[in-house]
Amino acid sequence: MDERGFLAPETPEAAADQYRELGPAAQTVTRETAKAMEFDREEYRERVTSDVVETARDALFASLLEVSVGTYAEFESFCEDNPDLDVYENGSTEVENAVWHVVPFEDAVVAATYQNEPEAAMGTLRRIAHGKFYSDVV
Repeated sequence: MDERGFLAPETPEAAADQYRELGPAAQTVTRETAKAMEFDREEYRERVTSDVVETARDALFASLLEVSVGTYAEFESFCEDNPDLDVYENGSTEVENAVWHVVPFEDAVVAATYQNEPEAAMGTLRRIAHGKFYSDVV
């Protein structure tokens, strides 16, 4: 099993704090992306709205969530060792691998299964976790 990412907030307040700390990074990424796209000042003001920067912050937060990467058997073992967690599983149980993220303040683990593409599975899992558990608290 392997761990990727580093955001693993224990409480809704910690999630909100970590999300807030990503604000300047989201602004910088958005500004530098617009610069690389050669936006002039007028186009920048018109197109780079607060919604655009917030979307960047959402994507940054989700992409930094801590994820366990392992076999489906390792995920099943994790669930057996943590029977108090509600399990939100996405994908097929007929594949060999899984990625999962624990949301302590919800007593939950959210997972996605995959056969060959761990990066795609992590991206899917992180979007699901953000949408289901974090978007209301950040």
